[in-house]
Amino acid sequence: MKLKESTAGEKRGTAPGGGGRILVLHGPNLNLLGEREPELYGHTTLAHIDQELREVGAELGYSVESFQSNSEGALVDRIQAARGRLVGLIINPAAFTHTSIAIRDALAMLGVPMVEVHLSNIYRREPFRHHSTIADLVDGRIVGLGAHGYVLALRAVAHMVEARRSSQSS
Repeated sequence: MKLKESTAGEKRGTAPGGGGRILVLHGPNLNLLGEREPELYGHTTLAHIDQELREVGAELGYSVESFQSNSEGALVDRIQAARGRLVGLIINPAAFTHTSIAIRDALAMLGVPMVEVHLSNIYRREPFRHHSTIADLVDGRIVGLGAHGYVLALRAVAHMVEARRSSQSS
């Protein structure tokens, strides 16, 4: 089992700008981005996506933590470990999008803004890819915009976090 994790910011739940931590989860086979079916998924590597997210996150005042696994159980464990430690989540469950009730159940316990991302337009692909087990849990979904979809998702999550904070302080 190959796992990839990167973290920016040390203080629990707090980023350098005070915005908080946003977790980005990448599902199976995304560790092969740039090599695997580049005509479908592009040439951008996962390392590049994660680096760009950390940079954009820092600009927005958030710490971005990324985690990739080909294992459903490892993703569930990471979601559970994040409870109470983050302000938002971005997830590309990849193939687990269509099958994982376990990931769905773990996400349902978070209570933070969440955006689902898919590099390809899943609605232009095989019919089994049209169903997402988490679509009704997430606040938004971004599909078919390639690697840029992750940056859009990060900006959307940051916006939702700020909106929640504003409504709670009013």
